[in-house]
Amino acid sequence: MTYDRNACSTPPVGLRLLPWESDNGKPCFLSTGGVPGRLSRLADEIEADQLRDGADVLGGAKVVLDDLKAGEDTLRRALRAVTQVLGDVLRVADSRGARLPEPAG
Repeated sequence: MTYDRNACSTPPVGLRLLPWESDNGKPCFLSTGGVPGRLSRLADEIEADQLRDGADVLGGAKVVLDDLKAGEDTLRRALRAVTQVLGDVLRVADSRGARLPEPAG
């Protein structure tokens, strides 16, 4: 799964960007009507897993970067993992950011 912020518009008010895509790679949205249900809880769990994975991959990438003997293949695998989790983290940030209340002004 990849996440392209430019290809995914901001969710309309009342819709939540989910942490997965449709079979054809399009973003999925959920309307909860303000009442979190089973699907919302599943999305929350997946987002938490994605954030933990991001922290793990970041730690591993730092180790690879600090290893002066790391070869090109190792660096490419680390970079591929980092780009994957960065996409997941951006999706989570966009989803959560879109659900924040408008600031009082």
